[in-house]
Amino acid sequence: MTTRPYIVGNWKMHGTRAMLAEARAIDRAAERLLKVEVAIAPPFTLIHATRKEATLIAIGAQDCHPAEGGAHTGDVSAAMIKDAGAGFTIVGHSERRADHGESNALVKSKAHAVIDAGMNVIVCVGEIEAERDAGKAESVVTRQLKGSLPEGEDVAVNVTVAYEPVWAIGTGRTPTPDDVAAMHRHIRGVLNKFYGDAGAEVRILYGGSVKPENAAELLCADEVGGALVGGASLTAESFLGIIMAAAEGERD
Repeated sequence: MTTRPYIVGNWKMHGTRAMLAEARAIDRAAERLLKVEVAIAPPFTLIHATRKEATLIAIGAQDCHPAEGGAHTGDVSAAMIKDAGAGFTIVGHSERRADHGESNALVKSKAHAVIDAGMNVIVCVGEIEAERDAGKAESVVTRQLKGSLPEGEDVAVNVTVAYEPVWAIGTGRTPTPDDVAAMHRHIRGVLNKFYGDAGAEVRILYGGSVKPENAAELLCADEVGGALVGGASLTAESFLGIIMAAAEGERD
């Protein structure tokens, strides 16, 4: 399994062209931190401009429509995203599942569309607080994985999984490193059954109130292959703190 940490910034519905300065600063710093793979997923409107300004890091999208094209006003296809300069797409984020009622089946169809377009995909899973309190976190995440992961021969190489406990996203609350490690080990077991030997190569990112102050201990947890970062990725200063924590972990 690859050990190079993958740190992905999800800008969500933030950003105008003024934020390209942050992308440039992150890109310049990434040149010195080669032990870490860095990526940003800006809004659709900034994908092309960010790709032009930041040439060393990966640039991706936050979602896509599963169809190749057609009468889907306001939607964007995976092929369009790739044409704009993206190399990956996030699918199944909890905010998409909650705000837009996205099912596991829809997330899976989007994941296949992303891979068919020649990009990598980050598939997000995670339980809400009531499900964790009821002792159902693992069963919920298992169901999401089995229903959302793209299937087929050799697709695992294009897949990353992001575990984001919904109750920790943007709340300032985080599970303990032991809790994170336990869930990531569980996810690894599901991936190994789902993809066979190739499941061992799928990176599992942690997301949910990741900050420079807690990044080191979270990234050192068992089976954590990186982080999907929300609010702390909006400025170069805070995002680079997380990237440097990942680099320091690789030096140890």
